Amino acid sequence: MNVKKLTLGIVVNLCRLVVAVTFIFSGYVKSIDPLGTSYKIEDYLEVVHLAQYIPSYVTVAVAVFLGALEFSLGVFVLFAVGRRLVSRIVLLFMCVMTPLTLWLAVGNPIQDCGCFGDALVLTNWETFYKNIVLLIASIVLCFRPLAMPRFISRSNQAIVVAYTVFFILFSAGRSLYTLPPFDFRPYHVGADIKAGMEIPEGEKGPQFETTFILEKDGVRKEFTLDDYPDSTWTFIDSKTVQISKGYIPPIHDFSIQTLDYGEDITDSVLNYKDYSFLLVSPHLEDADDSTFGDIEMLYEYSKAHGYPFYALTASTEKAIQYWRDTTGAEYDFYLTDEITLKTVIRSNPGLLLLKNGVVFGKWSSNNLPKLDMNSEKLENTEYGSIPNMSLVRKLSKVFLWYILPLVLLSIADRTWHFTIWFKNKRKSNKIYQLLKGNKENEKENCSR
Repeated sequence: MNVKKLTLGIVVNLCRLVVAVTFIFSGYVKSIDPLGTSYKIEDYLEVVHLAQYIPSYVTVAVAVFLGALEFSLGVFVLFAVGRRLVSRIVLLFMCVMTPLTLWLAVGNPIQDCGCFGDALVLTNWETFYKNIVLLIASIVLCFRPLAMPRFISRSNQAIVVAYTVFFILFSAGRSLYTLPPFDFRPYHVGADIKAGMEIPEGEKGPQFETTFILEKDGVRKEFTLDDYPDSTWTFIDSKTVQISKGYIPPIHDFSIQTLDYGEDITDSVLNYKDYSFLLVSPHLEDADDSTFGDIEMLYEYSKAHGYPFYALTASTEKAIQYWRDTTGAEYDFYLTDEITLKTVIRSNPGLLLLKNGVVFGKWSSNNLPKLDMNSEKLENTEYGSIPNMSLVRKLSKVFLWYILPLVLLSIADRTWHFTIWFKNKRKSNKIYQLLKGNKENEKENCSR
């Protein structure tokens, strides 16, 4: 019986660990990149033809809620907070997500489900298999919630709940106001965009085959480039399919074109040896224009020191002209793909500092560099070098502000309850000894 109970406890707590770690990781990477999560939600809405009816602020709010919910559920499972209720919510969550990922795996309407943001990209089938494991683990937890021992007593669970919700919502809000603290995209600070666009030696790129549909004497046939017929055939249509994946570089869709003639200036921008500024705005009609004065000051600074200043957008000429009329912008605009711009930086507008194709800095419109006409050249300022933003330093901040306080709370909680248990044990032993002593005295008196 004890062996059976021990085995059950091991199974339940292994399931607990799998669910907790997965939910915490998934929720955290969503919460620190709420704009990226909202873009993925918009992709889902596009598939079901609802994107035009849902405003962007709603998708951002849903992204924040979804990330906070996953993270909080993971922490609550780990600490066994509200074991019965939380295990049921986790099971309900997985009952919704598992059929959804099955639909993605079978229909493949979206290449990446976005369950782990840009931190870990899974195929749709891998995501479905992962959810099957989580669903089974959730069922186990739901049927045996009390087999999960608490790390925090019931009286202090409210502290864990409040602190967890505050931490994850604060992290999401801070990421929205500035930029995500962890950047998993190929345009992160320190990335070499030129190197990210190259195909390594020995690797083959994706291969495509184009088929031409031609007609002659009322008969239509398909031809390839190898057997393309003479001019007596009339061209009807063509289709291109990818016949082999090959190696796809991390950056494969970055290009900059002029507004007037569509001239591609990507190479000249990336090969420029000195500093250059890139103002990025996927859609100027949705951009925050409250900081246009700071942007204009940066543009004047770049002109004074001879740094190129490019404004990249996917907006129409009408939207560009409206931005110019509203803000008085004098800098030149260039066209870049909308999805690329959203991948480059999670801010609208946002600013990049490049040097020889390497990203030296990224800023949202809310924390732009403090540079004006009187500032020194970039190499003499804090912005002229790549900041030391190692992964260890970033993780240490998370540990210091969230993990360490909960660990200390757990230690204090367990110490306090052990002290109470020990005192009660000693007290009960004293009573037992006293009663035992009284009985022995009575026996002695009776024997006399």
